[in-house]
Amino acid sequence: MAMLQKNSAEVVRHLGLVGNASLPRLISTTVSLSEPAVPKAATSKEVFEREYKSTAHNYDPLPVAISKGEGVYMWDVDGKKYLDFFAGYATLSHGHCHPTIVEAMRKQVGILHHTSRAIYHDKMYEFAEYITKKFNFDKVLTMNTGAEGGETAVKLARKWGYRVKKIPENKAKTIFAHGNFWGRTIAAISSSSSPTSKDEFGPHVPEFHNIPYNDIPALEEKLKDPHVCAFMVEPIQGEAGAVVPDEGYLKKVRELCTKYNVLWIADEVQTGLCRTGKFLAVHHENVKPDILILGKALSGGVMPVSAVLADDPVMEVFTPGTHGSTYGGNPLACHLGIVSLESMTEGKFDENAKKMGDLFMSELSSRLDRKKVPIVRGRGLLNAIVVDPEQIDTKYATIAMRDRGLITKHINEKVIRFSPALIITEEQMRAGIDIIVDALNNFKMPAK
Repeated sequence: MAMLQKNSAEVVRHLGLVGNASLPRLISTTVSLSEPAVPKAATSKEVFEREYKSTAHNYDPLPVAISKGEGVYMWDVDGKKYLDFFAGYATLSHGHCHPTIVEAMRKQVGILHHTSRAIYHDKMYEFAEYITKKFNFDKVLTMNTGAEGGETAVKLARKWGYRVKKIPENKAKTIFAHGNFWGRTIAAISSSSSPTSKDEFGPHVPEFHNIPYNDIPALEEKLKDPHVCAFMVEPIQGEAGAVVPDEGYLKKVRELCTKYNVLWIADEVQTGLCRTGKFLAVHHENVKPDILILGKALSGGVMPVSAVLADDPVMEVFTPGTHGSTYGGNPLACHLGIVSLESMTEGKFDENAKKMGDLFMSELSSRLDRKKVPIVRGRGLLNAIVVDPEQIDTKYATIAMRDRGLITKHINEKVIRFSPALIITEEQMRAGIDIIVDALNNFKMPAK
């Protein structure tokens, strides 16, 4: 220690620091933005070409290059305006650049934005108290992405299985539903039934088992196994194409998990936070899961923030060192989480999602050519259409919508999803519906 103090004193003398003088700026902390570090693309076509050349080809984006967003609208680099009916995979529930969210971010980032959980900061307890009270849980564990939230929930359930249920070591099983999607980590794809996500990425995580979605007899049969620690399921399947289970499904899930001493993990990363017309999708059946996963819109759509909630008998199996995240629960994330939830509550996002979702479903159901589009489904503002692939090519259909001024994305050769911002007005919704109906009813299959 004495040597360290001596060396420090020599550094101070060398730098010419005396008294309370501040340390000099050895490296400039400001960067001039007058000249971009990389030349700007002049057209959308140039954006497509340059991105394709310099990025991994793990996405097949809709050919549109966005440079600005505001509310439910986006503009591409060529200046064309679009209605956004995709909302960043349902992350942008507040729309683009919501003034409340932007101001909250600007304010907090200028005060304190990161410390790590290795030390306390004055925003963690505020967020934890707020979110646990709002959703009626004892504890919250903060992460970043939805995939991390899913990983956390599975780890928590396994730990509980060994500590509380007394499952033999390395024998814990987790049950999932066919068509699930919660990310592209090794664990997430191990639970997937999608060959594209799963193939050639093995070996996969062991003891992950799939059953058909919305199948109570199949679930009960699996839960009879005493080595099952959890059943993880989306209340409405998002990436499968807004698949809504039968009425009473969630209540029966709750009953069976309680009966067989299995934790129910509700993956509400996409369905939660007003998206389906209730603050949580499980609220449609007035049931409470053992573990709740939230994400996507939790930050107001400006950065990755996720949260895993559970009561003490479950959450307290985690002890220091058993789980963590460098950025999870940072001051900026915590502040944005509170502001996002408050603005959703005050703005009655859930009520608007139900109202606009009912309008969307009603109009599409009555106006679309049902020979081309036999199924319109969803709840709130998490919706999808299922097309006859012999009459509509979903990829080219989304391009037809783009050409008419609306952005969304197809899921596969049969399904196109729609998940606009929850702040959308009736006028904006009707404008979007008109575009969708026109594009689909007048769609002509491209020449092969």
